[in-house]
Amino acid sequence: MTTLAGFLNVVLRGVGLAGLATALGGVAYALLVLRPFAAPSRLRNAAVGRCLTLIAAGATLLAGAQALILGLQPLALAGENGSAPFRAFFSTTFAQAGLARIALAIALAVTAILLRRKPDSRASWCSAAGLAVLLGMNAAWLSHAMGRLEYREVLMALEVFHQVAAAVWVGGLIHLVAFSLLRRDSSEEAEASGFAARFSSVALGSVAGLVAAGIALSLFYVDGVDGLLGTGYGIMILTKVAVLAGALALAALNFLAVRRMSRRGGAVPASLWWFVEAEVGMGVTLLLAAAALTSLPVAADVREDRATLAEVGSRFVPKLPSFSTPRIGDLLAAAAPITDTLAERKQPEYQWSEFNHHVAGLFVFSMGLLALVELRGRSRWARHWPLLFLGLAAFLFFRNDPRAWPLGPAGFWESMLLPDVLQHRLAVALVVALAAFEWAVRTGRLSAPEWAYVFPLLCAAGGALLLTHSHALFNLKAEFLIEVTHTPLGVLAVFVGWARWLELRLPAPNDRVPGRVWAVAFTLVGALLLFYREG
Repeated sequence: MTTLAGFLNVVLRGVGLAGLATALGGVAYALLVLRPFAAPSRLRNAAVGRCLTLIAAGATLLAGAQALILGLQPLALAGENGSAPFRAFFSTTFAQAGLARIALAIALAVTAILLRRKPDSRASWCSAAGLAVLLGMNAAWLSHAMGRLEYREVLMALEVFHQVAAAVWVGGLIHLVAFSLLRRDSSEEAEASGFAARFSSVALGSVAGLVAAGIALSLFYVDGVDGLLGTGYGIMILTKVAVLAGALALAALNFLAVRRMSRRGGAVPASLWWFVEAEVGMGVTLLLAAAALTSLPVAADVREDRATLAEVGSRFVPKLPSFSTPRIGDLLAAAAPITDTLAERKQPEYQWSEFNHHVAGLFVFSMGLLALVELRGRSRWARHWPLLFLGLAAFLFFRNDPRAWPLGPAGFWESMLLPDVLQHRLAVALVVALAAFEWAVRTGRLSAPEWAYVFPLLCAAGGALLLTHSHALFNLKAEFLIEVTHTPLGVLAVFVGWARWLELRLPAPNDRVPGRVWAVAFTLVGALLLFYREG
């Protein structure tokens, strides 16, 4: 139960951060970009109305996610007799801060609903802004900073600045995408261009604040290169940096496009909206990575369980694929029961896992090469490469969890309570969906254009899910030495998803670069799996 609660806690934190960004960032977007007190127009009124709807939805999502987090925590702390310490838990600062977040979020949702009826009410907008500020300040009491003894006030201030900046940027992007979907005629394009230009300036300032606060926090929480490269906390920071770099590359393209538009005048280029869509996806992935980061102890506090640089480096030394595997009987005889999440893994388990990764790598690498062949446009037979996903799914279904059904003694539903098993089975379902939809799209069996977006969305979702994946929750060193090889796979999968999304959105010949990016990234995923080493 504890390990499942830990996994759900990370997911719910990510959902809560997405809700916070939508609500808090929406208030900033409305006041700084849409300017509801300016001269009314049809487009401005429609944009403000949609913005308020999203603010209410985001605040409600935040309140619901936080309520579930508070409900799960005592259950995760339940003793052997099954009694959950609800009274003791709700007397803690964390629980009280969580209850305050719920109350503030509900108040903001109600305020946004009331503003829908009277969007020019200055008093209501002041209330919304005040609640947004309080929500931002509340974040400090739910962060690592609250548990620090030294420089607590400074760290809490930095946490507030960091999270508010992230919310203004990512939340603003979400609202910008919603705005792009509004019906507009040619006479309203100049007004839309003005909104885009103002958001560009707001985004530039919030990203600068996000990066500055993030660097400052890292200096406090990470004590040197060995802490950055030898702990789970450090690797998640590097993950955030990698995803942020991808998002900022898209943001830079949009910034330049807006500047050109401002100099020349005219309508907002369609490519800007499409890049914003991908930027939103990367931003939401950043929020999930941030949620995973909050579940880990800071690097400066990890001493005995810190991996050495030599141990980390050894995981990235290529190892020739091994296609020999222990017998299931030998593995079950050596391995601890599947419910014993703290047991040290034995050599047959390492061999079993490496075999699984190598075979999976062979499937993915082959699909990546065939996708590159298909991009050349000369071999129509290569378009059937998604069918290899079915072979991969069948292999993973039987091999992922040998101590659970159908190979092991643990029953289906019993093993579903373990986060690793649950995520593995979700991954199998994901792989089957990838095969079905992408093959049908590439062979013309699903001709509606929206079906083509299933593959990139599933890849992006799968990559984000992998970033929340955890091994050996309480064995920090073992966890890190596995995650250090899995995390690049998650990042590459996210890049595959959003590069493929852009390939579909952009017209020829501008779709060529993202098309090659996702295919190469997909092939790299296969290569990493093929040369994977675990123990």
